[in-house]
Amino acid sequence: MVKGLYCCLLIFCSFHNLAQKKFSTEKGEVDFVSKADLESIRATSNKLQGVVDPSNNHFAFSLQVQTFRGFNSELQREHFNEKYMESEKYPRMAFTGKIIERLDYSIDGVYEVRAKGELDIHGQKQTRIIKSVITLEEGVLNIESTFNVPLADHNISIPRIVNQKIATEIQITVKATMLLQ
Repeated sequence: MVKGLYCCLLIFCSFHNLAQKKFSTEKGEVDFVSKADLESIRATSNKLQGVVDPSNNHFAFSLQVQTFRGFNSELQREHFNEKYMESEKYPRMAFTGKIIERLDYSIDGVYEVRAKGELDIHGQKQTRIIKSVITLEEGVLNIESTFNVPLADHNISIPRIVNQKIATEIQITVKATMLLQ
């Protein structure tokens, strides 16, 4: 009887500790692609920071804009930071909110979910619902998502002289491996 009670107490405590822990990453990857009539531009950052709280499905992701690398030239990267993203004035982009679907984070599997929250780019917040795929395996949470961001939604304007080289809608891909902390 005492052994049974002790086992139940251990199981309860382990589930309670799981609920208190959060999944986090410091090295998620964000890629963007601008496909315009005359030019394609690609850049990547592997500095995405994020946390997912299994107890309430809340999440927060953040990325410093100046960490993007790639582009077609160093000048293009400078223009991205100085003229379009104004990364001195708006150094971070973020997405915070809640996963709509309820997940049992203790069961391994692949889940298609919707993340609803505030996408903050260039100082402009927009409420978005972004479809994502979450894979849970042995205490590791992997997130993958691809979505489009219209530049006008975030008050990013493209000068007429380069409007055939920069798309008005940018494709974003996010991949993050998150560990239980």
